[in-house]
Amino acid sequence: MKNNLEIGSRIRSIREGMKLSRCSFAEKLNISEVFLSQVERGEKSISLNTLTNICNTTGASSDYILFGNKSNSSVSNRILKILQQLPPEANTMVYNMVSSLKDLYEHK
Repeated sequence: MKNNLEIGSRIRSIREGMKLSRCSFAEKLNISEVFLSQVERGEKSISLNTLTNICNTTGASSDYILFGNKSNSSVSNRILKILQQLPPEANTMVYNMVSSLKDLYEHK
């Protein structure tokens, strides 16, 4: 039960970080809002299929969802997920912005 509560809390945090309602997040995952609510409260466990859908939808790593292990690759995956949803011309613009930020950071 403790693991379910921790997993549910991390899933809720991911959802809230994406500024999604339970309803819209559940729809994206192809699960019911009631089930998502039960998962977030630690009352239900998620299946491997649901875990995979959460990872694919959010870019979060399964390692983070299951164990709370944060890594830079988790953030990178989330950024990549966003970039994959943008049109090519937007990716070029984002690349230029990130490149400029990198230059600014290196010259601090």
